[in-house]
Amino acid sequence: MTAPAPVAEVLRPLVPQVLGVLVRRYGQFDACEDAVQEALLAASEQWPVEGVPANPRSWLVTVATRRLTDHWRSESARRRREETVAVREPAAVVPGPGEEQPPEADDTLKLLFLCCHPAVSPPSQVALTLRAVGGLTTAQIAAAFLVPEATMTRRITRAKERIAAAGSTFSEPSPDDFGERLRVVLQVLYLIFNEGYTATSGENLVRAELATEAIRLTRAVHALIPDEGEVAGLLALMLLTDARREARTGPDGELVPLPEQDRARWNAALIAEGEALVDATIGRGAIGPYQVQAAIAALHATAPSTEETDWPQIVELYRVLQALMPSPVVTINQAVAVAQASGPARGLEVLDTVDAKLDVGLRLDAVRAHLLELAGDAAGARECYLRAARRTASLPERRYLLKRAERIAPETDAARN
Repeated sequence: MTAPAPVAEVLRPLVPQVLGVLVRRYGQFDACEDAVQEALLAASEQWPVEGVPANPRSWLVTVATRRLTDHWRSESARRRREETVAVREPAAVVPGPGEEQPPEADDTLKLLFLCCHPAVSPPSQVALTLRAVGGLTTAQIAAAFLVPEATMTRRITRAKERIAAAGSTFSEPSPDDFGERLRVVLQVLYLIFNEGYTATSGENLVRAELATEAIRLTRAVHALIPDEGEVAGLLALMLLTDARREARTGPDGELVPLPEQDRARWNAALIAEGEALVDATIGRGAIGPYQVQAAIAALHATAPSTEETDWPQIVELYRVLQALMPSPVVTINQAVAVAQASGPARGLEVLDTVDAKLDVGLRLDAVRAHLLELAGDAAGARECYLRAARRTASLPERRYLLKRAERIAPETDAARN
């Protein structure tokens, strides 16, 4: 059952808090997570009829705890554990629905660290984070990634099993490990946002629910550790990028590239918030890749047009990013900026440094096609557009690339004649 929008808005941010309370008290991530999902279902059924309780978090903790206790009672092998828990956690400690909830720490960050455990593969980290921290159902996650629900169920189950096998505890990493584990958390949130902002497959270019969820979770992490520059940088990057969402597709869902977008449709509030985060974090402590990408996004977001964009500054920022995070994708993006600043021939020179054998998806062919078209090589551009179209599972991207190829086809035919 899907909760009505107002109830869902109340429930979503409470998921990691409630799950965190249970896992911290009782351990057993898997059982606690199932109990929270049952409590969410109960809330989605009762609250629209009875109204949202005065203390919804307390209500959910109480109901989830009761579900957990019922689960333990149903298994004779766990009776002794139930008795131990009952001694450690007297029933009076847990308030009833509507009663005042004792102050609890926000365990969202600890829960994210648990879901993003190094023993778990990146796709499973994403799925487990969306379910446990985001509160999405397995069916919703499966639909977002266009896989059968059974496949996503197995992925989430394996992730839980690997966390249990690794013996991970519900606690923050040691100071020595904190930076690396936070990096993994931010990478997972970045992956969720990217899949939402530009879907890798399917009919739609954008999966707004994933992009929105990634922003919500990153806001939560930023609120918990506001002095972490890379957290602020990632949030700024998401806001500045998502600000263009409405202008990225046309009336029929077709892809609209950045130079052709109606900038009046960009979300000015998100741009202002993202810009403020960039201004507040750049230059404070060591700079990281997300902060640099946010600075690049800010230059795009605040430029009146493509022609008036500060391309030389963007080129310099890509050089900094390449030093911080060397990757073929960064080089490909840098080639576009160089082409805008110094001409397509220079951009193609940068692009030629990328090993064509590397797995960079359609991006290399698509950018080469664009730069060849700018350089006047219609035949070469058309060939690259067609090759890129064959490599994408996204129907809007494929239609866009085929349209670009068809647009220059007459020029190619004329040149051959």
